[in-house]
Amino acid sequence: MKVFFRYEDNDDKSSHKQLKITLPKSWKNGPSSKLLNQFVESYNASDQGAKNPLDASNLHLATKQDPTSINNNSSSTTRDDKSLLEYSPIASDAITISVIEDREEVFIRNGPSRTLGEVEEEKLAELERARALQAKTVACVHLGCNKRFTKDGPFPSCSYHSGPPVFHETAKFWSCCPQKKAYDWDDFQAIVGCRTGTCTNIEDEDAKPRKAWGGCEMREVAAGDGNKLKSIDDFNLEQTDSGNKAATLLNKLKKVLEEVGVEEELFNQVVGGIGEECGGNDEHAAIAQKLGKKLKDAMKVIAVEQLRIK
Repeated sequence: MKVFFRYEDNDDKSSHKQLKITLPKSWKNGPSSKLLNQFVESYNASDQGAKNPLDASNLHLATKQDPTSINNNSSSTTRDDKSLLEYSPIASDAITISVIEDREEVFIRNGPSRTLGEVEEEKLAELERARALQAKTVACVHLGCNKRFTKDGPFPSCSYHSGPPVFHETAKFWSCCPQKKAYDWDDFQAIVGCRTGTCTNIEDEDAKPRKAWGGCEMREVAAGDGNKLKSIDDFNLEQTDSGNKAATLLNKLKKVLEEVGVEEELFNQVVGGIGEECGGNDEHAAIAQKLGKKLKDAMKVIAVEQLRIK
């Protein structure tokens, strides 16, 4: 297993260093802190280290990855433009093989390393803060607003949509603003509302039902009182013997994951994002294959973590 180290977290470019290290087999199942110590030892023995010695206790390892990745423990990147990727710190006691891939770039960054326990504590603290905030506030019922406020006010102003959201294959948009389409969930949520008003937690009885339209419902509206068209799921299920087995498999997987607590909305977001990675087309086989790899990688991380705990 080879790892490419890069130290660039310094304004003085003459102190930057790149280093390729072939890891002993025993290191792959050891803590990542060994890699950091090895780099610092090699760096300090070089000309750069003589001028700018490094202290391992004030550094940490990091990889670059897509911030929208569904598996935060995975170090694999999916974007071609690396300038869009973000640094993802590696815990000092994380098992090397579970967080670093063969021939991956690993960055040495300023700031002390954190352990897996410390990272988990921070996540729990953030979760508690979010729960406390949610308990004290209510959500605005206006579509697309997403603001929270205290029940008795003050009531902030909001920008919202007059029609429900539409999820058609990989496209996402609001029925009141069909010209503004998005293919990424964050981009969809960032679409500015077509109406302005004041936040409220009281539903308008005269408002349209807050139901997400699918491709089938869109076509039914266009068809008027014509024959009811089949839903996308029903259509795909009928295509099993006609070569569309991948689409059927994805639908079955979605239903199974719903049973174990994975929301349909989250599943659709992930599948839509993978579709974009595949070139924006709707090749179910390619999407299923890539999703399978991501799920397999996630389970490998869990398996390694279970072995580490034992």
